[in-house]
Amino acid sequence: MFGRRKKNEAPVEPAGDAALADETAAGADDGDDATEQRLNLPPAPRPDGPWDASEVKEPGEGRVDLGGLFVPGVEGMELRVEVAGDAIVAATVVLQDSAVQLQAFAAPRNEGIWGEVREEIAAGITQQGGVIDEVEGPLGWELRAQVPVQLPDGTNGVQVVRFIGVDGPRWFLRGVISGQGAVQPQAAGVLEHIFRDTVVIRGDAPMAPRDPIVLKLPDDAQMVPDGVQQDAAEGSRFGGGVERLERGPEITEIR
Repeated sequence: MFGRRKKNEAPVEPAGDAALADETAAGADDGDDATEQRLNLPPAPRPDGPWDASEVKEPGEGRVDLGGLFVPGVEGMELRVEVAGDAIVAATVVLQDSAVQLQAFAAPRNEGIWGEVREEIAAGITQQGGVIDEVEGPLGWELRAQVPVQLPDGTNGVQVVRFIGVDGPRWFLRGVISGQGAVQPQAAGVLEHIFRDTVVIRGDAPMAPRDPIVLKLPDDAQMVPDGVQQDAAEGSRFGGGVERLERGPEITEIR
């Protein structure tokens, strides 16, 4: 079951009589108000990134230029881009036995959307029979999920993924960590660094909130044949398991 909680918070005891039940119901209403207030909070400070274009003098230094995102280059990584229709909307960095998918969206000027997006992701996965746990991780609040998938032999299984997100000025950056970095979060240090050091280029053009920030291929991209089937980690544009992104070209970047 999906539930919100804070570290070291004691479990709520069940009500023992009608009066206590009424108090619990009243408390639930207060909790709804608190949740609504939390969802409408402005973006939190980002002292360690991800970065807005206005915060970095040379975003292309040590990063791969994907237009809407500048992604840090790491030795030995593979960079895969993914498309929705005719547009490139996501990039996945594969490093050994772990991966992180990066996708940026437009957001309101003075309101963060990560809290609301977490709610949507959780609802989508639990509706599929998956399991969601909300925890406070190295990058703030995140979702750790067990997502139902069909294995290559046709049997049913689960895939463990981590959904991370950060609100910026007029943008939201979402990451999906899969592979060993999701099964053992302590092994995801490099992927978390890549997420933190990514630069988002929102641009000044009007965009509706939640519209994906479109990416492009690097000018000097070296294409690699698509020989590996994509992991079934991504679902809706926020990772809810409804709409699937199509695998696009692969780029090998060695720094």
